[in-house]
Amino acid sequence: MHGMKPLDVVSRAGADRQTMYDERLVSPMREDLTSVGFREMRTPEDVDATLKDSKGTILVMVNSVCGCAAGRARPGVKLALELASVKPAKLMTVFAGQDREATERARSYFAGNPPTSPQVALFKDGQLVYLMQRHQIEGRDAPEIAADLVKVFEKTCN
Repeated sequence: MHGMKPLDVVSRAGADRQTMYDERLVSPMREDLTSVGFREMRTPEDVDATLKDSKGTILVMVNSVCGCAAGRARPGVKLALELASVKPAKLMTVFAGQDREATERARSYFAGNPPTSPQVALFKDGQLVYLMQRHQIEGRDAPEIAADLVKVFEKTCN
């Protein structure tokens, strides 16, 4: 978050949406995940279309500008996807502080768990089966996070 200036409102595609950071600064953080196959859910409708009554396995990462997202969570998730012999069928992401409504909707599927940034959720056939919260990310390195996720993928994605 160092060096980034919060904004009150950023206009995008003709609609005002409240965001915390200039989209130009956030784009590389989005691309860190989309470049390895994640698809963004930018609206609540995108989230519902993906998660409501879903079949198969879906990994959802709540992305963020925080240091633990950049230094731990995103690298850990990407490493897990490289190392795992079985992977979730779909890779999805929302961006906390940028796409607020989509993030809130995604978190509504996290069944009573408090919101944190970042978060990594795994769904199977529409049910939340695993949720990695910020406290499970902070203080750990990417290989440790990846190892946890690989175990969950191998257990769940078969």
